[in-house]
Amino acid sequence: MNAPFQSRAGLRDPFTAFVCDDATAEVLRPVAVEHGWSPEKVNKGGLRNAVQSLSVSASPNILFVDLSESADPLNDINALAEVCEPGTIVIAAGGVNDVRLYRDLLASGIHDYLLKPFSVDQLRDTFANAQMILSGPRGEAQLDKPHIMSAVIGVRGGVGASTLSTSLAWMLGAKAQRSTALLDLDIHFGTGALGLDLEPGRGLTDAIENPSRIDGLFIERAMVRANERLSVLSAEAPINQPLITDGTAYFQLQEEMKSAFEATVLDLPRNMLVQYPHMVHDAHVAVVVSNLTLAATRDTIRVLAWLKSNAPQTKVIMVANQVPSGGGLEISLKDFQDSIERKVDVQFSSDQKLAAQSAKLGKPMAEVATGKAGAPFSQLCNMVLSHATEEGAGDAAKAASASAAQSKSIMASLKGLVAKQPAKAA
Repeated sequence: MNAPFQSRAGLRDPFTAFVCDDATAEVLRPVAVEHGWSPEKVNKGGLRNAVQSLSVSASPNILFVDLSESADPLNDINALAEVCEPGTIVIAAGGVNDVRLYRDLLASGIHDYLLKPFSVDQLRDTFANAQMILSGPRGEAQLDKPHIMSAVIGVRGGVGASTLSTSLAWMLGAKAQRSTALLDLDIHFGTGALGLDLEPGRGLTDAIENPSRIDGLFIERAMVRANERLSVLSAEAPINQPLITDGTAYFQLQEEMKSAFEATVLDLPRNMLVQYPHMVHDAHVAVVVSNLTLAATRDTIRVLAWLKSNAPQTKVIMVANQVPSGGGLEISLKDFQDSIERKVDVQFSSDQKLAAQSAKLGKPMAEVATGKAGAPFSQLCNMVLSHATEEGAGDAAKAASASAAQSKSIMASLKGLVAKQPAKAA
């Protein structure tokens, strides 16, 4: 119930209460008026009426529910959670004086539990704390932390772009202390939720099928929360059901996430560059992920050329992933850099043990990695943050403009690479 989507609080009613008796209503109404809330929002009916009402209407910012008539308060609060949207702060009241019940109710997601009869001062203090949660962290951070959008693009399948996008999103949340959204746009085979040990839900497929439904409240319902600062929108659409869209839904999702989060990481399949080129237009940073193979080198050249032509304002970070530590490279790092005509910014070594541990724990590799293995993740996160600033974006545009013309064709670069490779033993 109490999920981190405070930036959307202004779209809903500020307060609603459902009480069981007149005495409670008489205490609530004057305090509601003190806060500028309508006294008519204090309704009779208790928890049962709350569940029925919220099943067909939007939840308020602050919800007060009376559990006095509930035979099983904990189970009934869980039923309320099923119809109550994320971001709503729930305050409960009841006549049962039980420490275990109090702890269980707090663990289930409510903000506070007041023992009846409660005083006006107790009510004021509880509402004051609730309002601090609603207005504080996200509203103040908005000024100091303008939204950062980064697109992670794998030049070929299997180069590890999805793994890195999940780790980057986790780093932006855990290390950079930004509320972050991970948008996994591989609709049928995405691993954004899977890599975080979450169920993806139907939010993304619903958005694609019904773009008109996308708004702040939809984002609140659809996003799956991984932790306090990271939420995921992913899908595992049936592979026998192709989803046809003109890209409107993707654009609207991007726009809504700009308002709801401080950072967005797009796990962007390379085919979407062809179908929906606008997806990169608003990205401050494009993280291009490749490995050191001939096919990946060819596609890196093509993707970098596309970005120069179609998104010159976007700063490109070149990542070489799955680099074997003991040699055995299909293409050397030097030859790779010569072919793509730029240096690799971040290099990740191949670490099967770390990958296996990450998968078993259901955690991003960046969270599991320690010491030297964790350094590239921190480097990538820091580069995204620095390049996403206004100054960094301006430098990216100048660099893209200066290098608009390619000096070599893709085929010429590849032929040079092939010529350098040693002949294989028969």
